[in-house]
Amino acid sequence: MSARVVVIGAGIGGLVSAALLAARGAQVTICEKEAWVGGKARRVRVDGAEIDGGPTVFTLREVFDEVFAACGARLDDHICAKPAEIIARHAWDERGQLDLYADPLRSEDAIGDFAGAAAARGYRNFRLEAQRIFQVLEQPFLRGDKASTPLPMMRQIGFTRMGDMLAMRPFDRLWDALGEHFADQRLRQLFGRYATYCGSSPYEAPATLMLIAHVEARGVWLIDGGIHALAKALAGLAQGQGAQIRTGAGVAEVLTKSGRTSGVRLASGEVIEADIVIMNGDPNALAELRLGRQASHAVPPIPPPKRSLSALVTYAHAATEGFALTHHNVFFSPDYAREFKEIASGRPPSDPSVYVCAIDRPAREADNAALAPGTRERLQIIVNAPANGDNHPYPEQEIEQCTKAMRNSLARCGLILEEGAPMQVMSPRSWEQLFPSTGGALYGRASHGWAASFQRQGPKTRLPGLYCTGGATHPAAGVPMAALSGLLAAKVIARDLASTRLSLPAAIPGGMSMRSATTESTG
Repeated sequence: MSARVVVIGAGIGGLVSAALLAARGAQVTICEKEAWVGGKARRVRVDGAEIDGGPTVFTLREVFDEVFAACGARLDDHICAKPAEIIARHAWDERGQLDLYADPLRSEDAIGDFAGAAAARGYRNFRLEAQRIFQVLEQPFLRGDKASTPLPMMRQIGFTRMGDMLAMRPFDRLWDALGEHFADQRLRQLFGRYATYCGSSPYEAPATLMLIAHVEARGVWLIDGGIHALAKALAGLAQGQGAQIRTGAGVAEVLTKSGRTSGVRLASGEVIEADIVIMNGDPNALAELRLGRQASHAVPPIPPPKRSLSALVTYAHAATEGFALTHHNVFFSPDYAREFKEIASGRPPSDPSVYVCAIDRPAREADNAALAPGTRERLQIIVNAPANGDNHPYPEQEIEQCTKAMRNSLARCGLILEEGAPMQVMSPRSWEQLFPSTGGALYGRASHGWAASFQRQGPKTRLPGLYCTGGATHPAAGVPMAALSGLLAAKVIARDLASTRLSLPAAIPGGMSMRSATTESTG
């Protein structure tokens, strides 16, 4: 008998789990409450232009190559992606500008020109430390089973490798560790910003998060159609393996029988029976009774102070002038500490750092074509904000004030946005409405303190047959990490099913020794 699986939500993690389990014979149904697949990786229409609605940075491409290969497919046959030459462009004012490149030696030279020879040496040492942290943690943590304490991971690393354990620097704060490499506060800001990739403050996050810099240094890819195109490719992959995707099919309740999951009840009242239910959403929605009383005890709740950052995200179809945008651009606040203090106090920053994704720039750069003055382009603009969308209304007047602060930050660095251009703004309140029980937190639990990573929800829950995946679960937030969570959930489910009379024809790669029938050699 093959397992019947229902996936709640068509985000990146859920799509990966669905494709892998369907490829191995499971009867998979994905139930998505919205009209699109991809979760946060959606598209937003403004002034007739489709703008990336969620994540925009694509790294660790090999994770997705692995997923497609496990299903007998090639990622390159489903998306068009090319490596970015410039990782990101950074600015502090009209004179202070720094590009980081895919070529680390080129980045080193740029940093030397920007801040001096000592800063270039600091970057070289920082890059080596970030690489070591990543290499130590990749297998036991990023790809390993979720543990509630560090001991299982330490056993896998090996207690004799004390140097590697200390290299992770879990008890040092990221901001302090960066000070060991960079005297220039602007460079501490630049590399401290990586903490925000998982919705955290560089002043509270552990130095372990330096590994994110190495992830980017391994390559940033530009996808035609953005991350939403990747999500659609994963959806097509899952459907090609026999999975059914139902959009506009919100789940109202996880059903149980004899102490384990038995299926789901949709908002329409329809019941879908299942042996396995995968929650591809913020686990806190389970704890807060969003999916019924039976599932509410399956995971611990996330207290509001433990939430990750939210964001004020502006989708604009606007002309720009005065600053040469590339695809990824960051404009830094002159007072970084105040920015995070204001967020911690529940207020959007008064003088924020701003991220701008100029979606149309890569194609123009490839064609060596400049934008004519006054030409509108698609922009996604992000300002970090507190995750209080469940108790703060964010009225229109406050949104206008935040938008003005964002424009002022850009203008300080020389970028002028067209006045009166078509825009749409998502506040923490908007994100809470789209993803209930989060307060608008976009990354699950914040990575503050050494124990935060071990408090993150893993694939297994307290309710037998109910599993979790997605960017709010282990190992971390972000597109590749959500995919790794999908890989891990599929592996754990296959392992659990192998110990029962319900089974899959083959195990998930990386979990057991049997190979998938779709990848078995015919030679």
